[in-house]
Formats: sequence, structure tokens, C-alpha cells
Amino acid sequence: MSDTTTSRRTYLRAAGAIGLAGITGLAGCSGSAGTGTLTTRVKDAPGDISDFESCVVTIQGFWVKEAESTETEAGTSTTVNTAATDEDGVQQQDEADVDQSDERTYYEYDEAQEADLVQLQNGESSLVDERELEASTYEYLQLDVSGVNATLADGGDADVGTPGEAPLQFKERFEIRENQRTTFTADFTPVKRGQTGSYLLQPVASGTEVSYSETTATSE
Repeated sequence: MSDTTTSRRTYLRAAGAIGLAGITGLAGCSGSAGTGTLTTRVKDAPGDISDFESCVVTIQGFWVKEAESTETEAGTSTTVNTAATDEDGVQQQDEADVDQSDERTYYEYDEAQEADLVQLQNGESSLVDERELEASTYEYLQLDVSGVNATLADGGDADVGTPGEAPLQFKERFEIRENQRTTFTADFTPVKRGQTGSYLLQPVASGTEVSYSETTATSE
């Protein structure tokens, strides 16, 4: 477990540095492009969450990828989805299903955010971030999950992670509209891995939602 954690932290530092460089580059060439607000929320749907007393997920930031064409309607991603989806909408995602190319942009939160998935059922969700992004169409949102602290219903510790070193990818195309708020609610759940006793966090396609609303300008 310690070697995996060390590797993960090394990966995050490298990804964060690359992402910050990308953000700086965008800021230098974006000119007068308009911006809108991206609000990111998380929730939990089916899967094996009933096995848990608590399942606290730590999220460091997120990746997005700007769409190559804006002709496709929001909600219809052109990224090929190779992950199988079960009858509850849970995607069986592995590392090979996740885009880890340099075409993504990484945004690191000022402080790591935590959410207990056990508390986020039956329509409940938790706000993890709100920020301005360049107005455009984006292929997907990926959550950078850096750790999970979970306790089973019987009081035992649980081994919960993500597939390999990959982030959780939600392949829902969305827009950032100038002077509007886009709310992206990412739905994911722990899924038991056979008889191993360990769990993997997996996206729930049927529960992931995108909505749009008007915003009002505020002065600080």
C-alpha cells in the first residue's frame, strides 16, 4: 500500500505541474474569450455502497478536455467509450478506458475536498468546487481521486481505489456558456471486485447530470 501511495503522490505532483503550465499557457493566449462558471458536485448511486459505514473520498482536482468540434450537442461525447455499462448504469472502467493524453487541462483545488459517499445517496450531492472556465464545449470531466478512507458496515477497514493510476472519467459532453453556470454532478460508487474483498470506484453514467442556469455578476 505504501509504494502505491508514494507512486500516486509522485504522479499527482507531476500532473499538477503540467496542468498549471497548461493553465498559464491558456491564460496567455485566450485574449478576450468569455468565461462561465463550472460548479462540480458529487453523489453516489447504486453499486455496493450498502457494504459501507463510511466511504470518504479525497479529490485533489479535475481534468477537462476541450472538444475538437462544437457541432455535436452537449451531452453527446465524441470520445470513444470502451467501458462496459451494467443494468444500473455503472461503468466497468479500467485504466485503458481513460484518456490520459496531454490534450487535457488540469485544475488543482486550493484545498483537497472530501465527500462521504454513504451520505450522498437518494439524490443528495456535495459541492466540491466552483470556478471560472473559458466558454467552450468540453468532452468530459475527470476527477483526480487521491485517496479513499472507508469503513465497512461490520466495522472492518475497506480497500477502495481507482483503476490503476487513472482518474475517474465522466464521458458527458458539456458546455461552459458565457456568464452562465454549468453544474456538473458526477455520480460514482464503490463496486466489489469478485471475492477479493477490495473495491473499485466506478462512474455511474445514468446518474451523471449536467444542468445550466443564469448567474449574476458580483463585485469583490
